[in-house]
Amino acid sequence: MSSESTTTATDDGFDHVIHAPVRLRICAALDPVQEIEFGTLLEVLGVSKSALSKHISVLTDAGYVEQRRAVRDTRQRLWLGLTKTGRSAYQGHVAALRRIVGGS
Repeated sequence: MSSESTTTATDDGFDHVIHAPVRLRICAALDPVQEIEFGTLLEVLGVSKSALSKHISVLTDAGYVEQRRAVRDTRQRLWLGLTKTGRSAYQGHVAALRRIVGGS
């Protein structure tokens, strides 16, 4: 588990860490669930393992994603979930995007 850090959002909620397309999609996939397995997220996003790992590392370093390792079906699995800070930052970023495009 990582420690939560300070936010990287601007005053209006726009978050430059989350805004990168793959990271935005990661947060969107994690927002409605408590956690998701790395392999499942890999399939959902259709990116390479190395690309997903890189983006997860950025989100983890920002304090937005936490990782949990657990054994399932005799194999070590990596589970990912948004931290409280990450969920708040993601939702604030989505709200900022809606304001930018004129949505409510």
